[in-house]
Amino acid sequence: MEIILIRHTTPKIAKGICYGQSDIDVTDTFLEEIKPILTDVSIKDAETVYYSSPLKRCQKLAEKLSNTILFDDRLKELDFGDWELQNWNDINQEALDIWMNDFVKVAVTNGESYLDLHARTTNFLLEIAKKEFKKVVIVTHAGVMRSLYSFIHKTPLEKSFDLKLQYAQVLKLNY
Repeated sequence: MEIILIRHTTPKIAKGICYGQSDIDVTDTFLEEIKPILTDVSIKDAETVYYSSPLKRCQKLAEKLSNTILFDDRLKELDFGDWELQNWNDINQEALDIWMNDFVKVAVTNGESYLDLHARTTNFLLEIAKKEFKKVVIVTHAGVMRSLYSFIHKTPLEKSFDLKLQYAQVLKLNY
């Protein structure tokens, strides 16, 4: 199965704010940012199935790609719990250090760990793989993209942040 992962465009939020699963809109540069994606001929195919995170920043892009999108909560970004919409500099330094030292296993208070995100995203992938689609487009977030990339390429989650992702980036994989 060919998988095309697309990261949402630039979110409309100040730099330095932790926003994970907060439902943030996109900036006014949205239409300009999606032009390269819209001209990518490989995603305009009758056999392609479209999935998206239900968060607004993904939904808007997905709706520009197709009229038939399957929204799935498992494609949401990491849940940062009590840190959502806080400035990273205002988060308790001790708690932040604990999380930074083991971001894979440590969950933010009232949030989830990267292992939790990985479990739900791989569950999603294994489920759609059973459907034997030829091509799937998934509009989602950087954390989800890194998780799926790590799973498919069998790389440790600790190394997944070596994969640098920009807003509106397209990543093509085979599974």
